[in-house]
Amino acid sequence: MRGRCPAGQRGARRIANLALLYAILSLLFLPLTAFAADLPALTGRVVDIAGIIDAATKAALTQKLADFETKGSDQIVVATINSLDGEEIEPYANRLFRFWKLGQAKENNGVLLLVARDDHKMRIEVGYGLEGTLTDLHTKLIIENDMVPAFRAGDFSGGISKAVDDMIMVLEGNPEELVARGERNQQAPFNSDDLFFAVFISIWAIIFFGSIAVSVLPPIFGQKLGPGRYRWLGMTFEPHRRSSGGGWSSGSSGGGWSSGGGGGGFSGGGGSSGGGGSSGSW
Repeated sequence: MRGRCPAGQRGARRIANLALLYAILSLLFLPLTAFAADLPALTGRVVDIAGIIDAATKAALTQKLADFETKGSDQIVVATINSLDGEEIEPYANRLFRFWKLGQAKENNGVLLLVARDDHKMRIEVGYGLEGTLTDLHTKLIIENDMVPAFRAGDFSGGISKAVDDMIMVLEGNPEELVARGERNQQAPFNSDDLFFAVFISIWAIIFFGSIAVSVLPPIFGQKLGPGRYRWLGMTFEPHRRSSGGGWSSGSSGGGWSSGGGGGGFSGGGGSSGGGGSSGSW
């Protein structure tokens, strides 16, 4: 005749099962912890781990970036590291940006200038909220015209300082000088990079003017379904939500990007980046 399992044995078995579950979960999350552990801490507006910025320039940059953030709330952080340890700079910069939560949570208005000394690579990572102002073209010009020549000459402090000046100039609404300087510095009439940006501008123009066309054509050529609702080209258009370009929305309403955390202090207010910006090497 089988007897019941004593209460003590049941309790011991439960503890053993919980211990096994804890061990399994620890093994599962250990790689994630190690993956994030290689990211440096945000210790200031200039985090010079590689030691390539002289003391005077670092102090000047720190003050300049603090004044700029106080003036308009956009946040720029400069970081240098020794090596990417085999990782590409784009995903590393994006991870670091999100880890530091640069910019304000509701604005996503952070910018990260990252230099990997031993890999001879640099990147400007731009938060969602600033991608329309500090565009990929602007960051490409800053890297190619400010940073690359100075770095090749061994002047890391000068190249980084000039890049910060130009980023601030663009973010303050004065990109014309940067673009004009880039045009003057062009040496080849056309290359693959030119093709890439030509395609980028073309796609942007199609989206922009397409949104205007979509806001005008449905009332003219579409079938009216009700007040402000039209069916055209197999889709239903209604002005329940307007984009910044004034176009109509179709289908269900979609949610924008959101970020966690509270306000936008220097430690990072929860801003996010989706890969906007440019990379380069010297």
